[in-house]
Amino acid sequence: MAKKGEARGVIHLACTECRERTYTTTKNKKNDPQRLELKKYCPRCRTTRLHRETK
Repeated sequence: MAKKGEARGVIHLACTECRERTYTTTKNKKNDPQRLELKKYCPRCRTTRLHRETK
């Protein structure tokens, strides 16, 4: 049996405009090796912006 947490890791999402890290989520790194991009609300910019995965 696979151990919990081997493939999935915690990632941080940062706003592309102000670079503030406002969201955390998990991602399966084996199935999705590229960086994740989502449109999310940025409280600092006060608008919906593109958020990218950071290290």
